[in-house]
Amino acid sequence: MLEELRQKVWEQNLRLNDLGLVLFTWGNVSAIDRQSGLVVIKPSGVLYETMRPEDMVITDLEGNVVEGNLRPSSDLPTHLALYAADPEIGGVVHTHSPWAVAFAQAGKDLEPLGTTHADYFHGPVPCTPDMQVAEVQSEYERHTGDVIVRTFRDRHISFPHTPAVLVKNHGPFTWGRDAAEAVYHAAVLEEAAKMAVLTYLVNGDAAQAPAVLLDKHFRRKHGPEAYYGQRG
Repeated sequence: MLEELRQKVWEQNLRLNDLGLVLFTWGNVSAIDRQSGLVVIKPSGVLYETMRPEDMVITDLEGNVVEGNLRPSSDLPTHLALYAADPEIGGVVHTHSPWAVAFAQAGKDLEPLGTTHADYFHGPVPCTPDMQVAEVQSEYERHTGDVIVRTFRDRHISFPHTPAVLVKNHGPFTWGRDAAEAVYHAAVLEEAAKMAVLTYLVNGDAAQAPAVLLDKHFRRKHGPEAYYGQRG
């Protein structure tokens, strides 16, 4: 089933490793086929160097395994919550990349200090609040998804315009129109977080760039006013 999507998800999981965004088995990529309502995701705890396309696990939107001999990633319920939250999300990534994790562990939003950030994220990348004890102790991964969705809705943040989140004391999740774009955003998020840390080292009082500049950079790449890159 979904042979082509399985291949793409496998390739993007390997790309996480190639980009230096994961160590060992730390991370996962998934993608959804909206027509069938099925999700393809990395198997749990399998080393990237030993994975094959046929190892990717196919599940339905309730998390039931439809095809595959291995257990799906333990983060599957978080991925499913994101797919349910916005129909434009076609791929989801979770990593423990260190610069982004630093903000998650500090419980801080990644503020838009400059135009690199603004090219991809419209406003701060939010850090979620603490999860409740009961949320951690029962159905933890599903509640992780719930706290992400709640954070975006409470703060009126657009999933397509800010395709990343920092789960407090845990790490980043990113998404996109497909698995490749979700991985791309994971790499951009890590680089933006690194730039922010270095900026704070140079100037501990650094603040958000002017709103008009941030908005200009976002809109020249996104939406009807976009003019960056080539057409066709």
